[in-house]
Parts: sequence; C-alpha cells; structure tokens
Amino acid sequence: MRPIPGAGDFYSGEFALYVASMEPLTIYCNAGTLAPARALLEAGVGQHRLVMVEDVGLGGRGQPDPRLLDADVALGQPAVGQVIASPRLRWVHLTTAGYTPYDRDDVRAALLARGAALTKSSLVYDEPCAEQLLTYLCVEARQLPAMLSIQQTTRAWPQLEFRRRSRLLRGQSVALVGFGSIARRLCELLAPLQMPVVAIRRTVAGDEPVPTFAGDDPAAARALGQADHVVDVLPGSPSTERFFDEARFAAMKPGAVFYNVGRGSTVDQEALRAALLSGRLRAAYLDVTAPEPLPPDHPLWTVPRCYITPHTAGGHEDEPQRLVGHFLENLRRFTARQALLDRVI
Repeated sequence: MRPIPGAGDFYSGEFALYVASMEPLTIYCNAGTLAPARALLEAGVGQHRLVMVEDVGLGGRGQPDPRLLDADVALGQPAVGQVIASPRLRWVHLTTAGYTPYDRDDVRAALLARGAALTKSSLVYDEPCAEQLLTYLCVEARQLPAMLSIQQTTRAWPQLEFRRRSRLLRGQSVALVGFGSIARRLCELLAPLQMPVVAIRRTVAGDEPVPTFAGDDPAAARALGQADHVVDVLPGSPSTERFFDEARFAAMKPGAVFYNVGRGSTVDQEALRAALLSGRLRAAYLDVTAPEPLPPDHPLWTVPRCYITPHTAGGHEDEPQRLVGHFLENLRRFTARQALLDRVI
C-alpha cells in the first residue's frame, strides 16, 4: 500500500523555509468531509490563507460562492461553472476518486488555457475499495452470506451442503473492467491467492502488471466470457453508461460472479436482475447503484444472491486525515513545481 502522509509531515524542515519565502496562496475548501481533520489541514497549510466553507452547498452543487473567484486553489467539490470562470484558480483538488462532473471539454479547455491543474483523490480510496472487493470474493467463495442468513432465520445446520458449495479462490480467474488505482491495488492483493487476472480498459498503457486488452480488442470479449469473477471499476461517463448490458451479461461464463464498486450508471440493472434470476450469474455484489440511495422498494433488493452495500467501499476510519494528507502532499508538490499525484488535467 502506498502510504498517504499525515498533515503534520509537511510543515517542517526545508519545506517550511521554502513556504515561508513564497507569497501565500488562497485555498478555498468546501469539503465538509474534512471537518474531523480541520485542525490538521489548518496546521498543514501554514501561512497560506485557508477559506473554509461551512455550507457545503455553496460553491458545489448548490449556489455559487463568490469567495471561490478569489482563490488560487480549490479543495473539495467546487462549482463547475466557477472552475471555468475563476480567473485566479490555478489548481483544483477533488476529495473524490471520481471526477465525472468535471470531465467536460469546456472545463478542460478553461484549465489548460490558464495553465491550471485538476487532481483527484484516488490514492486515498484505492486501498479500501480493493480490500472491499477482496472481501466480496472471499465471502462468496466461502458462502458466508447464505450461512449468515440461516443464522438470522431457521438456524438449521446444513453442514454437508455448504461444505460442497464452498470454493477455493486459487485458480479462479478474474477480469477487471476498468484499470485505475483500485484495480491496480486489487491485483497486488490477489497475487498471493494465485488467481489468474486480466484487465480491460479503454487504452492500454503498457505498464499494467497483468495481461490487459483494449475495450475494442476481440480478446477483451473473450476474456470477459471466460472469467469466473467480473469486477466493474469503471468510472461514470457517457461512454460507460450501461456498459454492462443484456448482451454482455449473456456473454459471461455461466455461474460467473459480478462485482461493482465503480458507478451504478455503468450497469443495466434490469439486465443484471434478469441474469441473476435466470441463473446465468451465480451472484452479484454491488456497492454502487442507480439511483443512490436505492429506494427500499427497488427490485434489486429482493433478487436472490444479489448483495448490496450502501456505497461504503471507499470508507475508512481515518478517511478525513488521509484526504488531508494527500492534499498537503500535492500542495508541497504544487508549490515546489513538481509533478502532482492523481493528476487528471
């Protein structure tokens, strides 16, 4: 796991002397999730001016905030229109792994025109999301959901049945659809289990640690159809909308298991429901759905062998502190004119 430094690691030594000699930046923050780590953030930014917004609706999905127009740096989820229009804004750091609202030509053009950068927080969320996927794989192999259900209902003792149904993960194949930092970390976690892993992504970079195919490569379709476990880590975008549709579920290996910690919009949920009811898929583990929250009367809740968690995969007890540490590491790099981590633009 790549360590995310704590806030206290940055305002000391040579960096402290460097920051003290430079003109302070105005840092606008509308990330309410950072409230538990506010003291760490305030200490870490040192002499830079920090504008904390208590009403997280301002400057985000709610009303525009005029204070953002005076900022050099934005931390959180600033309003897209103001990211485009703010003349001083030189760097936007998102406190999420996804950046779908900012994945627009006009945002890209505006930032590039003034030499500004956009970064995200994937390196904060890759570890917990990968661990949750590993957990899904393990509980499915050992049939824990079904056995725990018995504890809550009949309290029967079907020992022989569940011994026969339990599986070893060793040797079972995994197809990762989408290959960002979550998928890369999952590859590391799966290595000791000796599970064959392949990846499918839009563009093959060449540095992937497992065999990787471009989405339009016929080999990608073959890999998807041969996998025992199909893991969806796709981001939300128009190009990934309902990527997993009726045809792709029908092409999967009978008895395959489907997992999604990407975005709910990447799945045709009615097609998924049909694949589970028909027995084409053995099970599905979903941390994301469309919509969210999933309404209590939604059909997915009652589909046999469909297990739903409420978008918790990225969560962990020190999440605010790690978000602050990630931002401060990038602040150090930004002021030192070094390459930024998790850079999108």
